Amino acid sequence: MNWKEQAIKILNDSMHPVPTELNEVDWKSGLSPKTDRIAQHICAFANLQGGGMLVFGVNDNGSHFSVNKDEADTIIKLIGNVAQNNLSHAIKVEHDILEYENDALLFIYIPEQIEKPVHLRGKDLFNCYCRSAGQTVKMSQSQVKFLIAKSQGVSFEEQLALEGLKASEILQMLNYSKFFELIDKTVPKTNDSILKSLIEYKFCKISSTSWSITNLGAILFANNVEDFPGLRERSVIVRKYSGTNNQVQEFEQIGKFGYAVGFEGLVDFIAKNTLSPENIGVIRKSESIYPKVAIREFVANALVHQDFALTGIPITIEIFSNRLSITNPGAPLNDVNRLIDLPPHSRNEQLAQSLFLLGICERRGSGIDRAIAAIEEKHLPPIKITKSEQHTRVFLFPPKKLTDMTKEEKIRACYQHACLLHESNMTVNNQSVRERFEINKNNSSVASRIIADTLEAGFIKLSDTDILSKKFATYIPYYA
Repeated sequence: MNWKEQAIKILNDSMHPVPTELNEVDWKSGLSPKTDRIAQHICAFANLQGGGMLVFGVNDNGSHFSVNKDEADTIIKLIGNVAQNNLSHAIKVEHDILEYENDALLFIYIPEQIEKPVHLRGKDLFNCYCRSAGQTVKMSQSQVKFLIAKSQGVSFEEQLALEGLKASEILQMLNYSKFFELIDKTVPKTNDSILKSLIEYKFCKISSTSWSITNLGAILFANNVEDFPGLRERSVIVRKYSGTNNQVQEFEQIGKFGYAVGFEGLVDFIAKNTLSPENIGVIRKSESIYPKVAIREFVANALVHQDFALTGIPITIEIFSNRLSITNPGAPLNDVNRLIDLPPHSRNEQLAQSLFLLGICERRGSGIDRAIAAIEEKHLPPIKITKSEQHTRVFLFPPKKLTDMTKEEKIRACYQHACLLHESNMTVNNQSVRERFEINKNNSSVASRIIADTLEAGFIKLSDTDILSKKFATYIPYYA
């Protein structure tokens, strides 16, 4: 697929179902006289994996209009000059006027640069910009350092958490017993064999004089994260509050272990602190309000998709009486409306691969599907995902009567239901929606109303436009 075909696809994804700027595209209704801001946008796209584009002829609300040739020529000339002269090195941009929904829009494509980070000319290396949650923002110093290391082929996982160690210190600081348990192997009898396996999985390194522990080894198997100064704020925090806000905190627990060591205990701890009221008791079996598979998958996703370049935003699980929220640093890399069907896209490939090999998270992208399927099976309200420039947050909600659900919640639930069925090559109909919401057959009009609202919102569409009868109509997600 060439850049023009990709441009139309990305623009279309940003327009539907709800118009939202994505990291790869910035809408423009006109040419700004502020060349500094234009330089920042070009800088951000040049630093973005795969590059990105400015699209002229699109208003902030997603409506669009044709750009005439004179306007296009003026825009192209100015942006070309900025790309050549206002950045750390000259960048060659491409452009074309492409038709989109009967309007002629000007697309200016800024390719990703091999030499990164790109920064503003005449300023120091830390005057760099990136795309986050569809916005152009200045990078923090830690983000710049991460980008430099990445451009040099050194990922976060490969960087060293501690250096100058003895072999005995490696075995004290990393929980190698848990490692062999997770890969279903017996712990070797000799220390040399243990260390050989840890090296093979890239958890530690040896030089001619000393040993080192990598970030990957520390973040997964630390017996105590406090032993690694650079990773201390990567601990997972769990807070529980009395009521629906954070005014009265019952407790705060800060994780001590590496992710692989403490993961199952973390999931069990969250489940234990989100018990259904009717199940609390000494004799009766306790059960979380939320499906354990959903807790597990969304916590695992928060670990894998966090942005290690951001500081001051730890992974935080917050338990309220009316919701469970899971927050991780970093805006989502995929559209939040497409997390069910799109293949996984991780910032931290080695961490994701390791957690998959250790049986902690999914690699095929099916984890979210299974989590939402479990929520549907319990007839819970739909999950909600929000984002900002610096974080992603997932909300899970306890049982709620259909009459108490908002219109937006019903639409979101119907859309997620459609996504799950589409992944199984099935379609939405009145019966499937009744089953999703536990609606009596005699109240099929209620299901019809939910379908109609979701259709009007643009989240689903008819699977067969030749079927005119609503009684026999079936539906698929808008992207299908």
